[in-house]
Amino acid sequence: MFGLGVPELLIILGIIILLFGVGRIGKLAGELGSGIRAFKEGINGNKDENQ
Repeated sequence: MFGLGVPELLIILGIIILLFGVGRIGKLAGELGSGIRAFKEGINGNKDENQ
């Protein structure tokens, strides 16, 4: 993956955590999960209406 190894990815992750903070990253991850869940429910709801 772009020539990045585990140590480089850990350094990048550490910098991201320093910039955004742990709480904000957790909140963003939760919002992303909610969005994906709503998207899946929307797709499944459309299938039920078409049958």
